[in-house]
Amino acid sequence: MTKIILTLIISLFLFSCASNPNKIDAAYVSPLKYKDYDCDQIALEMDYIGQRINTLYHRLKKERKKDNAQMGVGLVLFWPALFFLEGGDGPEAAEYAQMKGEFNALRTNSVQKKCNINKLSPDEMLKELDDKKKSKK
Repeated sequence: MTKIILTLIISLFLFSCASNPNKIDAAYVSPLKYKDYDCDQIALEMDYIGQRINTLYHRLKKERKKDNAQMGVGLVLFWPALFFLEGGDGPEAAEYAQMKGEFNALRTNSVQKKCNINKLSPDEMLKELDDKKKSKK
């Protein structure tokens, strides 16, 4: 009986931890939002959104690591402390998904207007950064 209760408590807390930012999908944003932008405006907006995505990604990754560490310490030392974990993704994860959607909408407009803007998508950017970090080790 105690194994069942302990398993339920552990699974409850595992699912309430912050999500891995790599697993957060883009929210849908209509490309019509940017239909009146010219190619220069699209490029500038893509740069800004790319920087914001990068910032949010690193914050979410840091939060995920912090939650995992708290979970590990709580399970080993004092499991009732797990009830006080913040958990969940919060507004930054929602903004991260929204920004990824904004970037996709801008990219769609860029292609439709034949702007020839060769920006990496947020996922491609982050994968490239991770590959660089791995190659340095």
